Amino acid sequence: MEAYIVDWLNLLGRWLHFVTGIAWIGSSFYFIWLDNHLDDPRDPADKDAGVGGELWSVHGGGFYHAKKYRVAPPRLPETLHWFKWEAYTTWLSGMFLLALVYWYGASVYLVDSSVADLDPAIAVVIAAGIIAGSWFVYDLLCRSPLGNNDALFAVVLFLLITVLAWGLSELFSGRGAYIHFGAVLGTIMAANVFFVIIPGQRRMVAAYEHGREPDAADGIRAKQRSVHNTYFTLPVLFVMTSNHYAMTYSHEYSWLILVAFSLAGALIRVWFVARHKGKASPIPMVIASLILIAVAAAIAPSSRAGVVQSVSLDTIRPVIHSRCTICHSATPTHIAFPAAPSGVMLDTDAQILAERERIHQQTVVLQAMPIGNLTNINDEERALIDAWYYTTND
Repeated sequence: MEAYIVDWLNLLGRWLHFVTGIAWIGSSFYFIWLDNHLDDPRDPADKDAGVGGELWSVHGGGFYHAKKYRVAPPRLPETLHWFKWEAYTTWLSGMFLLALVYWYGASVYLVDSSVADLDPAIAVVIAAGIIAGSWFVYDLLCRSPLGNNDALFAVVLFLLITVLAWGLSELFSGRGAYIHFGAVLGTIMAANVFFVIIPGQRRMVAAYEHGREPDAADGIRAKQRSVHNTYFTLPVLFVMTSNHYAMTYSHEYSWLILVAFSLAGALIRVWFVARHKGKASPIPMVIASLILIAVAAAIAPSSRAGVVQSVSLDTIRPVIHSRCTICHSATPTHIAFPAAPSGVMLDTDAQILAERERIHQQTVVLQAMPIGNLTNINDEERALIDAWYYTTND
């Protein structure tokens, strides 16, 4: 019953995270697009009132007229809409999922003894410390003189992110490393909103309400953090989808694949932002495409010239039953799985034969299963599965 309840919490948490993430990223992308499409106001009265740009649009059967003030309107309206809860609920739901799946289930999803023989509780403490510590390092860099040099800051940040990806891969399972990399970026994004952007906006509003000139530094800092957030978005989305693709996180150089995808995602976003401004060069998109093509080529499985031995199902059956059916069964015996993951059951010979492609891909090619090597499958057993697979396909 415990595993069943956890599954339900996982399902509802993912649903909430998905919905709030769409709302946050959607509003973020929209305002980046809006900022980059503003035209000079046509009405002289608007210019006199401090309007710096305007945009006309049509959507859902109606016309919209958006105006952006250079500083603020002569008088603030009674109702002022804030965009913050999308960020907060996305982060809260994401941390809920992280705690539920990777911290509560650390022995399954976070710890891999073949990577680092960590006690699950210690692993969770390290993971939480890395997430919190990364925000403080990033925030200090932004507030340092380095934060005034966008190009140099980007280089230093990329180097630190590379070190982060490598370090996580030396501590946790492939999936655990990837999801914590995404959690670090997601936490930075949400913290930017909570600690910098929204407080700065509140101070600006308060200044106008009391007839004071707002501090221009608040607007500059908010803009900087907002720009950083937009470039973090695609790398975070990659991490969210990567746990379905073991070819990435289970690879020997999983950290390098993660860095490559993050760089490609940031470059793609650079291209889109420039395109909004009408200044798009194809170079960022070309480089991003070449990076992704290079990764795909580098991690492609090698072809097999021949089979050393012929292995029958009778030989492989005990291996499958001892190493796989603890989870992949009509009645799983592992406490973390109330039902067979992905609906894959390997109780009968017919089921094993029907799933031979997936068995070979996950246990031999990717070596992603058993997850965290919970059942301690060894290289000799993987070799038997490999030989059996090619025997059945001959």
